[in-house]
Amino acid sequence: MNIALLGYGKMGKEIEAIALQRGHTIVLKVDESNASTFSKEELQKADVAIEFSTPHTVIANIKKCFDAQVPIVVGTTGWYDSFKEIETECKQKNCALFHATNFSLGVNLFFKVNSYLADLMNKYDSYNVEMEEIHHIHKLDKPSGTAISLANQVLDKIERKKNWSITDNKPETLFIKDVREGEVPGTHIIKYTSAVDDIEIMHKAHNRKGFALGAVIAAEYIKGKKGIFTMNDLI
Repeated sequence: MNIALLGYGKMGKEIEAIALQRGHTIVLKVDESNASTFSKEELQKADVAIEFSTPHTVIANIKKCFDAQVPIVVGTTGWYDSFKEIETECKQKNCALFHATNFSLGVNLFFKVNSYLADLMNKYDSYNVEMEEIHHIHKLDKPSGTAISLANQVLDKIERKKNWSITDNKPETLFIKDVREGEVPGTHIIKYTSAVDDIEIMHKAHNRKGFALGAVIAAEYIKGKKGIFTMNDLI
């Protein structure tokens, strides 16, 4: 399979290594030097594009893939406020989009655990729930896309929580503490606290390889398809 890498930073290089190991070919690499100049014709050499750029460039890259009729796997976060627009355009142009806030198999299993635990804890209002997410200092969006997904799962289940925030810590708010330090790949913690005990679940990534492998598998999955897909379809 021929792959275009839209974003060739640390994640892009991890994806490249795994893609090559799995027998694929990288036909286009887009970084700061050619982000605004790569052509539709260059893009069309690829069977699938994998997008790990920045929140500022991701929308343009998605639309460029739609115009070129190249399926795209999007791992960049911080753009979901524009999701409805992208969803509509994808359907109108009969394209393919695979999106996820996190491509790690472990994280997606963690999503299942989080939702199940939140459902159980809804009945026990003596427990308050808070979250913490820790990432490397280069990460541009706060909180992380994964943290938002986890928070929305909690809000779907815990009726006493009405919204999430990284600044307000009101009783009806799910507070998310966001930490940026060192080169941390990603740690997410959900903690329920009461006067008598605490319950805590955590996912801690050791490196970027799990995210990169998931993105390549998603690219293999989406090749030749039309529509909008997530990790739920893949798993």
